[in-house]
Amino acid sequence: MGSLGALVKHPDDFYPLLKLKMASRHAERQIPSEPHWAFCFSMLHKVSRSFALVIQQLDTELKNAVCIFYLVLRALDTVEDDTSVATDIKVPILKEFYRHIYDRDWHFSCGTKNYKVLMDEFHHVSTAFLELEKGYQEAIEDITKRMGAGMAKFICKEVETVGDYDEYCHYVAGLVGLGLSKLFHTCGTEDLAPDTLSNSMGLFLQKTNIIRDYLEDINEIPKSRMFWPRQIWGKYVNKLEDLKYEENSVKAVQCLNDMVTNALIHVDDCLKYMSALRDPAIFRFCAIPQVMAIGTLALCYNNIEVFRGVVKMRRGLTAKVIDRTNTMADVYGAFYDFSCMLKAKVDKNDPCAQKTSSRLDSILKTCRDSGVLNERKSYIIPNQTNYTPLLAVLLFILLAITLANRGPNGPN
Repeated sequence: MGSLGALVKHPDDFYPLLKLKMASRHAERQIPSEPHWAFCFSMLHKVSRSFALVIQQLDTELKNAVCIFYLVLRALDTVEDDTSVATDIKVPILKEFYRHIYDRDWHFSCGTKNYKVLMDEFHHVSTAFLELEKGYQEAIEDITKRMGAGMAKFICKEVETVGDYDEYCHYVAGLVGLGLSKLFHTCGTEDLAPDTLSNSMGLFLQKTNIIRDYLEDINEIPKSRMFWPRQIWGKYVNKLEDLKYEENSVKAVQCLNDMVTNALIHVDDCLKYMSALRDPAIFRFCAIPQVMAIGTLALCYNNIEVFRGVVKMRRGLTAKVIDRTNTMADVYGAFYDFSCMLKAKVDKNDPCAQKTSSRLDSILKTCRDSGVLNERKSYIIPNQTNYTPLLAVLLFILLAITLANRGPNGPN
């Protein structure tokens, strides 16, 4: 749950947080009994609790396929991310990974913590993969093969241009969008989306993560791996690591704003993709991460804290996004609100101010033209209800009682 301070400041976060906690516990109780499926869904909870939560609303067949798709690509990403693995060992594994998913005996020790467990016990994932229908297997194999080849390419290649940046993001995230679209189509609930739109869904999420994770990535041990394109950061500093030093704060924020502006170009495609989805569960599965991404960009924009620590949405706001993202009207509303928040932060003296404002104006127009903004309740811009600190304290006391009753000596 959120901290007491956050609940006092945002008492209307309490109910969504409580619902999220209950939903998370419910999801943990839905783990299958078969050992290999139990491993897969338990591991999913450990490496991505939010993903494990939103996946639960999918029907069983599609849920199983998406779970395995995620874990296969998570394992592939673990190989790519482990900078302690020598290049001559890493590259062949990346290129051949799509073959390993058919081998129940294959494993490769790398990564740390839960990711190391995933790699050491990958036979559980392979066993579950082999139980999927042929159409799902073929889609997962195809994307794994293409992603592995792309990752191998960028092990030996720096991200120099914006074109390189888009290509890298395509391999590690755009292909995820294409793969999910294939899985949705295979299960018979959705038309096969155009590759350009599926690609943009992945690129928008990936670019948001790359922007947000600057400090973590630049400080990675034993060696940093960075994907900010030189074509952008080279306009502001001589070396990418210079952005984290206090004396370069002004240039760092300008570079950050340039990166955010680049990411915004994918929003229109994302809105088109989501507006075409028919199945409510698939819609929520796709929409919640996209709303989280635009919210994260709104927080990161013009924010020097990106170069000092971790910038992310507060837990209560995350809970609201998960609770209230149910229709396309909710998505248009969230993108509208977060874009307004972002636009209010644009400094007219910023080198990219005109381009940033233009892209935000396009997003705002798309949301207004939808004609449904009045159908949603804004959870970004404060509403007219005035909550008092007393109410927040009462809510916290209620939470404390609830948790106490669920403790070791309380009822189940």
